[in-house]
Amino acid sequence: MINRRTFSMGLGSTLLAACSRGGVSSKAPASRMKPVPNAGWDAWVAGFKGRAASQGISQSTINSAFQGAGYLPEVIERDRNQVEFKRSLEDYLAIAASDERISTGRQMLQRHGGTLSRIESQYGVDKEVVVAVWGLESRYGARRGDVPVVSALSTLAYDGRRGQFFESQLVASMKILQNGDTTPDNMTGSWAGAMGHTQFIPTSYLAYAVDFTGDGRRDIWSDDPTDSLASTAAYLARAGWVRGQPWGGEVGSAAANSGTPVAVLQPQTPGPRIAVFRNFQVIKRYNNSDSYAIGVGHLADRIAGGAPFQASFGPDATGLTLEDRKELQRRLTSAGYDTQGADGVVGKNTESAISAYQRANGLAVTGKPSVELLRRLGG
Repeated sequence: MINRRTFSMGLGSTLLAACSRGGVSSKAPASRMKPVPNAGWDAWVAGFKGRAASQGISQSTINSAFQGAGYLPEVIERDRNQVEFKRSLEDYLAIAASDERISTGRQMLQRHGGTLSRIESQYGVDKEVVVAVWGLESRYGARRGDVPVVSALSTLAYDGRRGQFFESQLVASMKILQNGDTTPDNMTGSWAGAMGHTQFIPTSYLAYAVDFTGDGRRDIWSDDPTDSLASTAAYLARAGWVRGQPWGGEVGSAAANSGTPVAVLQPQTPGPRIAVFRNFQVIKRYNNSDSYAIGVGHLADRIAGGAPFQASFGPDATGLTLEDRKELQRRLTSAGYDTQGADGVVGKNTESAISAYQRANGLAVTGKPSVELLRRLGG
């Protein structure tokens, strides 16, 4: 299980961070994390090695796992500075089900169609849902993370803020290495230890990962996403996925009328009313967030050729609609104030661009969008 109640990765790190910026690059930056000497970490690792051995980890596995490992101060910085994003559903979907993510998802569905059909047949989970999880968790494998997992987890366990949790993940990573599924050099992931195309934490990997290729390894780190996609389907199936049932849909749509929903949600007013079924709750086992589950479900529907939500979200508190905000970003960028994309989500890049424009034009520097600003830029 990828327990986002205590562990926020995948979409938590990629999509939500993108929402905070406003404008998303499709290229994952290379890790700049480098280990630094830390006597306290050294002492902690010495103690951990004994605890790991008492849990059945061989000395050779322990030695190889920690060869080249070290304390990563940037991991602590990121852990301490996590921001709890409070984005509207409209903003969330603008990223989760963007035109780019939909079109790439359709390409991936076609490229891996045979494999995905076999996965769907075995586990009963819709192939479009599996692809949608992949898209949200790592942008279809483009953002798997390149931080050494043993270094990251040992740094977080030593830090102590959630020491017991991260030590359990570190022990699990030792078991993965001992099983021969991968090597220490190849075991990379996010700064908090989530790994592979669909961002499994080590304990979830041990519980749910599968060897779908039949090569004897549950290889979620390979450029080939097969084992990752099958592992995601296996997890959802074990969590109670109901074969042939939709996750939900906008009230009035065919999907919403396919049975008795467990709930009808309206996360944003105005906005669509969404009838959800048992499979919506199963998706939330992957990430305990209504927005995430709606994002996965809606992206899956769009990948399959479905329509956008029909109900309008209306203008925001500034009087701007999503299309207005996209146009504002385009006009700012055209005027020389790059917002790093035009997704309609106002984050740090957009706010910085607005501030720079306001400063250059003798305006009060607020960094906030407005109808007047849109007009001034050429409306």
